[in-house]
Amino acid sequence: MWFRQLSFYPIAKGKTPNQETLQDNLADAGFVPCEGLAWFSEGFVAPVDTQPDNLVFTIQNSMKVALKKEDKVLPAGVINDVVNEKIQRIEDEESRSVGRKEKQSIKEQVTDDLLPRAFTRSGHMQAIFDSKRDFLLINQGSATRAESMLTKLRQCLGGLEASLPRTELSASSLMTNWLTQKQAEGNFVLDSDCELKGMGETAAVVRMSKQDLTADEITAHLENKVVTRLGLIWDDKIRFVLNEDLSFRRIQFLDALQEEASNEGEDKESLLAASQLITTETLGQMIEELIVHLGGFQQ
Repeated sequence: MWFRQLSFYPIAKGKTPNQETLQDNLADAGFVPCEGLAWFSEGFVAPVDTQPDNLVFTIQNSMKVALKKEDKVLPAGVINDVVNEKIQRIEDEESRSVGRKEKQSIKEQVTDDLLPRAFTRSGHMQAIFDSKRDFLLINQGSATRAESMLTKLRQCLGGLEASLPRTELSASSLMTNWLTQKQAEGNFVLDSDCELKGMGETAAVVRMSKQDLTADEITAHLENKVVTRLGLIWDDKIRFVLNEDLSFRRIQFLDALQEEASNEGEDKESLLAASQLITTETLGQMIEELIVHLGGFQQ
């Protein structure tokens, strides 16, 4: 319901798709279970279970979508055990050795035989289109996984003018400045976690957790290190760790927002709607202010 990690992509002004466009295009890429000889399957599913037929859950300027991926689980060790048994049987019964090409053929046959019977594992990834700010917010801190959602959306929509956030000042420079001056700026305040990294390929990495980040022994490290992760609190509403690539991890929406959502939600669907809108507005406003501190987006 609440985002716990985040990668965000600015969308070209006015190019955020509307609900009807999303619903129509995502329907052509709906999830189909992984069956037969397929190793994986992915497609869009309903983002909330109260509306199982809707692939887009919209509340004001916030449109949520969900991508489901299902993978076959077939360990290499299982395949190799069956292959070795077959090879041993051939060698015993036919009194000959099995060559490389034949071994490969046996392995392919065994894989094809086992794959339809393999267990599957599945996962969901959610994303929100913020049409007010032209942001795509993906509930994923891993750049690779977030990009998989963006790629799938581009395929479905026939293109999407979204890109990685590129700012005038790097996130690492801003975080280093804030830690050096022992305070953040605006509605941001320092929390209690950070990661510092030296220069060069074999540079030392120092990680601090649950520490007073204004202590002299921490800022002393900044003589030869830069900040690559920094714990922050924004406007007494949200706590998170900011990474040097402008992704966010360990997001916590604080009690005031949790209570606000509970007060708005009389049933499950209204609670989902309230939490989604609060998520969108809180993250959107926080990102907007952060971008200002970073000197704005590069033109």
